[in-house]
Amino acid sequence: MSKTKNPISWVPSVYFAMGLPFIALNLVSVIMFKDLGVSEAKITFWTSLLTLPYTLKFLWSPLLEIYGTKKTFVVATQLLSGICFGLVAFSLPLPSYFSFAIAIMAVIGFSGATHDIATDGIYLEALDKETQARYIGWQGAFYNLAKVLANGGLVWLAGVLMSNMKATYGQAATAMYAWMIIMGILGVLLIALSVYHFFALPATKKNTSAGSFSDSMVDLWNVIKAFFTKKYIVFYLFFIVCYRLTEGFAIKMVPLFLKASLADGGLALSNETIGLIYGTLGTIAFIVGSILGGYYIAHFGLKKVLFSLICIFNIPFIIYYLFALYQPENIYIIGSGLVLEYFCYGFGFVGLTLFMMQQIAPGKHSMAHYAIASALMNLGVMLPGMICGWVFEDVLMGNYELFFLIALIVSIPSFILTWKVPFTHADKE
Repeated sequence: MSKTKNPISWVPSVYFAMGLPFIALNLVSVIMFKDLGVSEAKITFWTSLLTLPYTLKFLWSPLLEIYGTKKTFVVATQLLSGICFGLVAFSLPLPSYFSFAIAIMAVIGFSGATHDIATDGIYLEALDKETQARYIGWQGAFYNLAKVLANGGLVWLAGVLMSNMKATYGQAATAMYAWMIIMGILGVLLIALSVYHFFALPATKKNTSAGSFSDSMVDLWNVIKAFFTKKYIVFYLFFIVCYRLTEGFAIKMVPLFLKASLADGGLALSNETIGLIYGTLGTIAFIVGSILGGYYIAHFGLKKVLFSLICIFNIPFIIYYLFALYQPENIYIIGSGLVLEYFCYGFGFVGLTLFMMQQIAPGKHSMAHYAIASALMNLGVMLPGMICGWVFEDVLMGNYELFFLIALIVSIPSFILTWKVPFTHADKE
């Protein structure tokens, strides 16, 4: 195993590559399918389902210890994801493009989730603890830079392309050609990154001490069994699921709400505006909020501030309800609200992350138990996201004001559970 490569030559780029597929599947695709005329119910259901591999990735993580090396998996999955984004681009002109695109994106989801496992494995294997701590900030910064590029820059570029091509092509063709270019750019970026990382990543050895497939599955079962026998685990699972329940219910509808016309109850924002404010400035606000939230918890202790964090975490949904109620057209009011939303989201989210690290993960299998807790937490986001479009279209008949009011009601269990949640371990030592 080579440890001579400077981490600055590969840590930022590999975590940037980690962020691109997830952001494209979870956020960018929502706007793309809306531009292509897909219904809200189909968009929210299928784009939420695409995140399932990221939720269940711990189930096949032992296989990466048996077959191949971590570097091989990173390079191969980046290449595969890049090719698949190219195939998505070529599928858009087809009559049944939505089915083809979703099927290809499902492959990207499994590829991206596998890439995440292998990337974290290289980080832990190739770097000592001091170096890991030194570069942990680079991880988060470049993962979020991928969000700025994909959900900010590329969404903005899609809007610019659609505006420039409008005079030449019809509305449907304009959106199709613009998004073919965007998907192609994502594909080229990931293929280029796979070539770069073939040379830049430190070499890793196959784990010769890993047992057989059956041995790995037995070990996995023992880890899962130990997780579900932890003290207060049922209460903790209800807590981590409900903490993000409103986010899961509402977040897929947000970009659709921002794009919807005033007549339909939305804010009538263009792709360019959404890309600039929601994708770029919002992401920066999220980073700032996360950093300040960490200092806030460190100063007072998680147990003392957890309830205030859940209050701050749900401020965004009050903002969206007010936006739906009053439909402001002043871009500065809208922009300020969206930036505040992302700041509060980042500030409040760190509380849940730290709770899982300090109260659920500790023990013999801390890393694996944190991964399981994160997976189940994400399931609590994915499942309500799958039905929110149906609720909006078929139950609420396209009423955004009522939708965000219901989202606020959905948040009530999170406040009750946060107030009552027990602490097994001291949060300040």
